[in-house]
Amino acid sequence: MIQVDDASHLPARRRPVTLHDVAREAGVSYATASRALNGSDRSVRADNVTRVRAAAAKLGYAPHLSAQAIARGSTNTAALVVSDIDDPYFSSIAAGVIEAAEAAGLIVTMAVADRSPDLELRIVRTLRGQRPRVIVIAGSRVEGSHTRGALVDELETYRVAGGRVAMISQEDLPFATLAIDNHGGAKQLALALVDRGYRTFGVIHAADAIRTSHDRRTGFLDGLRQAGIHAGACRSIEVPFTREGGVRGARAIGEGGAGPDVVFAVNDMMAIGAMTAFRHAGLIPGRDIGVAGFDDIGSAVDLTPPLTTVRVPLHDVGLTAVRAALAGGTPEVVHVPTEVVLRDSTPGLPGA
Repeated sequence: MIQVDDASHLPARRRPVTLHDVAREAGVSYATASRALNGSDRSVRADNVTRVRAAAAKLGYAPHLSAQAIARGSTNTAALVVSDIDDPYFSSIAAGVIEAAEAAGLIVTMAVADRSPDLELRIVRTLRGQRPRVIVIAGSRVEGSHTRGALVDELETYRVAGGRVAMISQEDLPFATLAIDNHGGAKQLALALVDRGYRTFGVIHAADAIRTSHDRRTGFLDGLRQAGIHAGACRSIEVPFTREGGVRGARAIGEGGAGPDVVFAVNDMMAIGAMTAFRHAGLIPGRDIGVAGFDDIGSAVDLTPPLTTVRVPLHDVGLTAVRAALAGGTPEVVHVPTEVVLRDSTPGLPGA
């Protein structure tokens, strides 16, 4: 015998509310209801917008976000691609991006490229399909990357479809770019340290393929040459572009016998790592050896001693990037000046 369950006591499954239902309830066409709810640029009379939204609220209609994106050409999001989530350099930029995006009615999503051009390209391809209003890419360009052409193609296709792009990096890609004066800032830092009496130097840097590190390293060396410091008075150590890299660089400098008067690490996180390593080796930063960084992240002033660095207006950079992207027009390069900030980690040598 076949037993048939009696389901008559169960409630009927409710059919999802559709946009057709909303249009019928509001007494307008489907096209009008769609334009009223998806934010289309095509005009809809104010009274129709009010009726459609009231009908949607009454019926509990939830708009389909992908359909809205297709109708508008974009979603109400701004996508930020950064190189490293652990580096406060990028979190400071993100704060500016978020402020500008919120002012424009956008929600920020974030992706981490981990300093990999291949991963950066895959992220941009994925983002293009998600139709954000803006894509901001913050991170150093990498010399010799085979992905450059493909990245330009992806971003240009996205831009032609109505998207907006801004770069926070070097002048390299044909989009609105905020170019930080890495070379000039490091050069001025070198001159300032020479003025404080320092005569022997160490530079902890990343691979030259990372253009930010290359520009800061060469800018510092150019400053030393301008000040008349012989190349033999400076020792360079290549390490990863991280705090741990700074630790390793400081240890390598310590293994070379008599250390330099002062060490320049090409970002603040590397400088913080170097200060930690020097302390473990029995050296007191600011007294036994000078240490300087670059970026002026928030914690630089809270260290003991406070860190000499080159200030980059990171929050303003993020803010300006979003505004530049939303402004559209011909892509322009905005040159971002930097400022040397001397603190107690480089007090100078006696007699300077």
